[in-house]
Amino acid sequence: MLGGIVGDLTGGLKNGHLKGSVLLMRKNVLDFNNFGATIADGITEFLGRGVTCQLISSTVVDHNNGNRGKVGAEASLEQWLIPTSLPSITTGESKFGVTFNWEVAKLGVPGAIIIKNNHASEFFLKTITLDNVPGHGTIVFVANSWVYPQAKYRYNRVFFTNDTYLPHQMPEALRPYRDDELRNLRGDDQQGPYETHDRVYRYDVYNDLGETRPILGGTKDLPYPRRGRTGRKLSQTDPRYETRLLPVVQTIYVPRDEVFGHLKMADFFGYTIKALVDGIVPAIRTYVDLSPGEFDSFQDILKLYEGGIKLPNIPALEEMRKRFPLELVKDLVPIGGDYILKLPKPQIIKENEKAWMTDEEFAREILAGVNPMMIRRLTEFPPKSTLDPSKYGDHTSTITEAHIGKNLEGLTVEQALATNRLYIVDHHDHLMPFLVDINNLDDSFIYATRTLLFLRGDGTLAPVAIELSLPLTQGSLTTAKSAVYTPESTGVEAWIWQLAKAYVAVNDYGWHQLISHWLNTHAVMEPFVIATHRQLSVTHPVNKLLVPHYRDTMNINSRAREALINTGGIIEMTVFPRRFAMELSSVVYKSWNFAEQALPDDLIKRGMAVEDPSSKYKVRLLIEDYPYAADGLAVWHAIEQWVADYLAIYYPDDGVLQRDVELQAWWKEVREVGHGDLKDAAWWPKMRTVPELVKACTTIIWTGSALHAAVNFGQYPYAGYHPNKPSASRRPMPEKGTEEYAELARDPEKAFIRTITNQFQALVGISLLEILSKHSSDEVYLGQRDTPEWTSDAKALEAFKRFGARLEDIERQVVAMNGNPRLKNRSGPAKFPYMLLYPNTSDHKGDAEGLTARGIPNSISI
Repeated sequence: MLGGIVGDLTGGLKNGHLKGSVLLMRKNVLDFNNFGATIADGITEFLGRGVTCQLISSTVVDHNNGNRGKVGAEASLEQWLIPTSLPSITTGESKFGVTFNWEVAKLGVPGAIIIKNNHASEFFLKTITLDNVPGHGTIVFVANSWVYPQAKYRYNRVFFTNDTYLPHQMPEALRPYRDDELRNLRGDDQQGPYETHDRVYRYDVYNDLGETRPILGGTKDLPYPRRGRTGRKLSQTDPRYETRLLPVVQTIYVPRDEVFGHLKMADFFGYTIKALVDGIVPAIRTYVDLSPGEFDSFQDILKLYEGGIKLPNIPALEEMRKRFPLELVKDLVPIGGDYILKLPKPQIIKENEKAWMTDEEFAREILAGVNPMMIRRLTEFPPKSTLDPSKYGDHTSTITEAHIGKNLEGLTVEQALATNRLYIVDHHDHLMPFLVDINNLDDSFIYATRTLLFLRGDGTLAPVAIELSLPLTQGSLTTAKSAVYTPESTGVEAWIWQLAKAYVAVNDYGWHQLISHWLNTHAVMEPFVIATHRQLSVTHPVNKLLVPHYRDTMNINSRAREALINTGGIIEMTVFPRRFAMELSSVVYKSWNFAEQALPDDLIKRGMAVEDPSSKYKVRLLIEDYPYAADGLAVWHAIEQWVADYLAIYYPDDGVLQRDVELQAWWKEVREVGHGDLKDAAWWPKMRTVPELVKACTTIIWTGSALHAAVNFGQYPYAGYHPNKPSASRRPMPEKGTEEYAELARDPEKAFIRTITNQFQALVGISLLEILSKHSSDEVYLGQRDTPEWTSDAKALEAFKRFGARLEDIERQVVAMNGNPRLKNRSGPAKFPYMLLYPNTSDHKGDAEGLTARGIPNSISI
C-alpha cells in the first residue's frame, strides 16, 4: 500500500484527480510532553483514519444540501509515516501529499476545503496547495489554525482559498460556509467555561484581577476596553467577579488560534513569567530578607551586570526547574548548583555609566526614550490645571519667570512662548487625585510633578525647572503644596536637583507602564482583535489587512491578567501606584480618544507639530530633532500609503464601503461593545467614507506595531538600570537643617538610592523588563508576512512589496540621521542611538533576536 502511494505521487496527475500538498506542524514538534499522543496518531493513521480533506466547489451548488457548494470525496493525507517526511526540528514544519478525486469540468473550481483530524491530538495547519488546477493553475488555501480531533467540534473545520471577497462578491456556493464560520467564531450560544480547543471570541469586563480590586469596565466611573471572555465560573463569595485560576495548573482561556505554540515568543513569555513569579520572586525576597536589603552605591547596582548576585537555593527554584522546560528558562535561571541572578548590562550605561545623570540625557530621553509621548508645547505661563476647582481649588503652577529666566538664552518667558521654545512634561493633574491614597501605602512617597524644558539653539532640550507637589487638605478642598527646583551643578544642591529629576522619572515610569504601554497599546487593541474575528470573514480584505497585527495579543494580555496586572501581581509589587494602578489606568481611559491615537493628530494635539500641507507628511515638527516623532511620521506615512493603496483595490467609492454589511457590523461592534463605555463619544469615525476607513486601519496597525515597539523594546535598555528610571520613591525631598539633608551631604549615592525603588522592587522589576524587551528569533516585522501566499490578489501583493521598499528606505534614513552630528538628540551623552522605530524589515540575521532595542514587530506579541 505504501509503495502504491509513492508511485501515485511520483507518477503525475491522473485523469479526474487534483494533486496537492499540505503544510502543517505536528503537536509533538510544538510540545515537550506529547509522546503518548504521537503513538496514538500512528495507530489511527495505520487504520486509515488520519487526516482527511474534502474540497468544496465555489461554482457548482448541491441542491440537496441547501445550495451549498458541492463537496467532494474524502482524501487522506499521504506520507504521514514515511521517514523522509518526518518534521524538521529546525522549522517544525511537515509537508504531506494529498490527491483528490475531482473533475473541474463537473465539480467546478474548488473554493474551500473541509479538514477532519482523526488523530489523538491537534496540529497547526498552515496551508493546503493544489497544483495545476485546469484553467486556474495553483490554488492555495490559507489556514494558520490549530485543528483539533474532529470529536471536539460541533461543526466541520472549513478553510477558504486565499481569494479576497467583500460580502456581496462572495460566490453564492460559498456564502453559507462564510456565514457559518463567523457564527462559530462568535459563539454567542456558548456561555462557557470555554475549553482549550474552543474558538469563541466574546467580550467581558475586567472582573478577573482579584476580588479586592474594583471591576473595570461597564460603568461610567470606571470604564475600560473589553477583554476576551473566558466563561469561567463566577466567585461564590462575590458573583460579580470571575474566579481566579489555580497557579501553574491552569492557563487563562483565549481562542486557540491566538496561541501559536511553544516555539513562539508568547509562550516563552508565559513560561518565563511563571518562572519569575513562582521561582525568582520568592528567591529574591529571601535574598533581601537575609541580606542588608538595600544597595548602598551605584557600584553595588553595577555588580548585577558584572558578577550578579547569588540567590538562595530555595524549594521554589527546584520546583520551578521541574515544571518548566529548561530550554525556555535557562536565561532567567542558569543551570547549576549556584543560583546566580546575572543581568545583561543595559544600553544606557554600556558606553558611559554616568551619562544618565546629565541634564542633557534626562531631556533627550523625553524625546527619544521609552516614553517620548508625554512632552507638549507650553502655550501659557505659568502652566494651568484642569482639575475641578470645586474639589481641588487653584492648582496653577508656582513656577515663575524668576525660576527660569536665567536659562532661556537671553529670551523673556513671553518671547520663549512666542517662538515655541518652552515645553512641559506635566504629571500633576492625573496623579494628584491619587496621591493621598498612594502616599498612605507603606514605603511610598510620591510627588506630582511638572517639568519645564527650554529648546536651545542647538536643537536640544534643557530642563529649567521642576515643580514637586503634594496634596494639602484645606476644608473641603484638596489643594497643592508645591516647591520648585532649578538646575544646580555643585555641592548638596546638585544632588537635590538629581533627586528632583528622579521624582519626575518615577512619575514617568508609572505613566509609561500603565498608560503609554498597557492601556494605550495592549488593552485598547483587544476589542479590535475580538470584533475583527467576530464580524469580518477571513476572506474579507480588511480582515486580511489587519489580522497580522493582532498575532498573540489576546494571549499576551491574558498572561498579563494572570500574573502582572492582577491583585498582588508584579506591577503592583514594583510600580508606585501599586494597588491603585489599574484604577488609575481606568480613570485615564475616560479621556482616551481613538482619533487622537493617529500620530499626526497626537503631535498636533500636544503642540509638537503644526499642520503644513506643503510638507511630506502634512505636518511640520516644531522640534526638528525629535527622534520618536521624526521616525514615527515616516513609518506612519508608509503604513498610511500601504493601507490606502490596498483598500483602493476593493473600495472604488464610498458607496461600496457603506453597503459592506460586515464592515459596518465590525465598526458598530468595536464602538458599541468593545469600547462600549465610550460609545457615545463624538470623536468616533462614522465609517461612511473610504478615507475614514484608511485612517482607522492605519491607526490600528500603528498602535499594534510601531507605537507598541516604541514603548516596549526600550524598557530594559533604558530602565534596566533603575537609577535612570526608578519605578517608585519612598522618601520626601531632604530639607536644609534635617538629618536627611546631612545624610545627602555625607553619602549622596546612598541617600539617592534609599529614596528610589527599593532593592526587592528593583530586582523583580528589572528581571521583568528583561523578559518584556526581548525580540524572538521568529519575530515577524512590519512589512513582512509569515505566509507569503496570504492573498491571491496580484495588485495587493505589489502594493505590499512597495510598502516593504518604503520601510527599507526608512531604515537607511534612520541610520543616516543617527550618524548626523547635528542631530544631537539621536544618541546623546549615553551614545545610545535611537533605533526603536527602525523597522528591521531588511534584517534577516540572527542579531535581530534578543535585547536589540530596535525593530517594529507586526503585533503586540510580548
